[in-house]
Amino acid sequence: MTNENKDQFRPPEHDSDHFLLTTVVGSYPKPKWLNRAKELYEDDDHGFDADDYQEAKDDASRLITNEHERAGLDVVVDGEMRRNEMVEFFAHRIDGYEFNGPVKVWGHNYFDKPSVVSEVEYDDSWLVDEYEFTADASDRPVKVPITGPYTLANWSFNEAYEDDDELTLELADLVNEEIEKLVDAGARYIQIDEPALATTPDDHAIVGEALERIVADLPEDVRIGLHVCYGDYSRIYPEILEFPVDEFDLELANGDYDQLDVFKDPEFTKDLALGVCDAHVAEVESVEQIEENIKKGLEVVPPEQLVVSPDCGVKLLPREVAYGKMANMVQAARNVEDDLDAGTIDIERGAPTPADD
Repeated sequence: MTNENKDQFRPPEHDSDHFLLTTVVGSYPKPKWLNRAKELYEDDDHGFDADDYQEAKDDASRLITNEHERAGLDVVVDGEMRRNEMVEFFAHRIDGYEFNGPVKVWGHNYFDKPSVVSEVEYDDSWLVDEYEFTADASDRPVKVPITGPYTLANWSFNEAYEDDDELTLELADLVNEEIEKLVDAGARYIQIDEPALATTPDDHAIVGEALERIVADLPEDVRIGLHVCYGDYSRIYPEILEFPVDEFDLELANGDYDQLDVFKDPEFTKDLALGVCDAHVAEVESVEQIEENIKKGLEVVPPEQLVVSPDCGVKLLPREVAYGKMANMVQAARNVEDDLDAGTIDIERGAPTPADD
């Protein structure tokens, strides 16, 4: 991993000495009219056809990409306007999966949990069209989030393989094939989403093995991030430092940074994509509050290893709140860069915070 891997995303007009890359994890609130378009498309009694629905998704992708640009993000995503749930979307595109109806997961919430009923196989590309559309719609670098093989296996019924480890590694080969196609199409920033790792942290070894397969033979200038949702990070650190990724995207704002010390000893040797906005709170944090959150990241890594993003996908927030968080986050990052340039930030890095007496 080199700083050039991150600096390739520095905007040409960025004249600060320091660069805190700003981006989002992935999902973003869908415009209400896109949800209505989906309802019309699924209504057999309505004349809203596949072409109409495709146009609606294109328009939404263009709109949200532009919204990310207006917020000032250095690296944009289309907000996953074409996706539904993070496992379901990919399961529909992988041979070997089938759906048998939703299952209850908690409370009154249901998840269309797929089953693996035969050997998984790669058929057609999953995300290349999505990436190419977003890249054409923006003059900024585009990040591609993709659900990782461990979560694709762990959040499905396994009816075809001896165990989930075997299924995970088979899926890792498919993810590698997809990423190679994305790289051929021009993608240079790929984020692997593994939320299941936070809920079953003892399986970090199989995730590492899967990642080795995923990144095999990729060019050095392709940036690979790993997003792991909130969990007990002490159960996977420092082992995750052995993972072959450039960046770890961690959800720490939601827990008020009570796990920050986990990453101070031993030294955090990768880039840290720090969640500085709480994706679960429908209030826009002030620029000043986000600045303080960013400085917490500087207790773990130097500025050249720090990336700034929300905690997680923000699709469940009101859209105006999501935009406000992004805009304030970018402004806060630029302010911290100015303070770093001026030498007015003095943070002792690596020392665990003393416990309260």
